Amino acid sequence: MEPRLFDAHCHLDLMAHPDAVADEATALGLILFDCGVDPHDFARAKKRACGRSNIFAGIGLHPWWLADGRCGNAEINLLCEVAAQERYIGEVGLDFSARFAGSEPLQAQAFDRLCDALAQHPLAGRVISIHAVRSAGTVLNVLESHGPLIPNSDSPVIIFHWFSGTSDELARARNAGCYFSVNERMLASKRGREYARQIPLDRLLLETDAPAEPNTETSAQSLIKSLARTSMRIASLKNCDAKRIESVVLANAHSVFDLR
Repeated sequence: MEPRLFDAHCHLDLMAHPDAVADEATALGLILFDCGVDPHDFARAKKRACGRSNIFAGIGLHPWWLADGRCGNAEINLLCEVAAQERYIGEVGLDFSARFAGSEPLQAQAFDRLCDALAQHPLAGRVISIHAVRSAGTVLNVLESHGPLIPNSDSPVIIFHWFSGTSDELARARNAGCYFSVNERMLASKRGREYARQIPLDRLLLETDAPAEPNTETSAQSLIKSLARTSMRIASLKNCDAKRIESVVLANAHSVFDLR
């Protein structure tokens, strides 16, 4: 089926039946960027994606997994080793929310080491999906210090997933050429809606960040419905047609992920 929608950030491994969702997505023409949260899960995710042209598997290490001790230095080492050879990276980043106080040094070390590994092993077409809560400025500083934001043939595409930084940080990320993936929950807040309105169409992607909770029953059809609702809401914010949003976002995805 001809692809119509692209979910630029979801987590198949956190769904109750990831292979079933992957099969359904293939049948329905839904493309997925399957973002990992623990690098130990990547081998399974990559095997799933290798048999399906509509799924891109990213190796990730979610900052929450570092903050609560589920992952540590061994996983940081694994992330850096494997990511250096991979095109698709995510979910990675920083979360400096109050509930994760005390874990900032470990998170910062992990993200800095990852960016260093990627800079040491440039790869054309690399895409990075980034979590940045109360930390977008720090994330941009690290990216700038390691060079990913300097335009060249090997520069990775940076996607801020569910952006929630300050308006100045949004402007800084926009000026750096970053992309932004937007979901329904982002649009539930006044600030999220305003940011979605400000994001240029040529830097906009849609996402679900599904599932909301681990081991949740999820279907590809539910992802499609969520993406369609997000398109409609953004269209309303930008005073244009929802089909135009879907068309432009799919074109953006084609460019970012080099879809054929």
